[in-house]
Amino acid sequence: MEEAKYNRPSWDDYFFEITESVSRRGTCDRGRAGAVIARDKRILSTGYVGSPIGSPHCDDIGHEMHIVKDGNGKETQHCIRTSHAEQNVIVQAARNGIALEGATLYCKMTPCYTCAKMIINAGIVRVVALKDYHTADRTKGVFKEAGVQFDLRSSEIVKYNNQ
Repeated sequence: MEEAKYNRPSWDDYFFEITESVSRRGTCDRGRAGAVIARDKRILSTGYVGSPIGSPHCDDIGHEMHIVKDGNGKETQHCIRTSHAEQNVIVQAARNGIALEGATLYCKMTPCYTCAKMIINAGIVRVVALKDYHTADRTKGVFKEAGVQFDLRSSEIVKYNNQ
């Protein structure tokens, strides 16, 4: 009986497995997500959803909900106690003096518009998201304008309770 040949994961699969591990450090159960930034097949930075250093976490004291109304009058609720994984992965690189020019960011879902602008300004040239986000149109548009390659691995849309 011939033994099946082992297939190594692709680089994208490899970095997504690490992203999943990083996400388990997240401190908000509404959006427990992680992010990894890599360049030349090397990890530059990791980040996860979490409160600012020294501040209480959602998992400990509950959510800080904020109501957002879109242009059509639809209201959604968002927890604003924590920073997004995409924000934290960029901040961690900055704290450690790591330039992100030409890098790829791996994340759980299509980044929000604010994170997208940070990603562009950090010099990241490719974003790979596992799933889509329900308000991702502006993000996709600004990525296209800026020449950031955006790869979406699944069209599944992430939704939260109370949306």
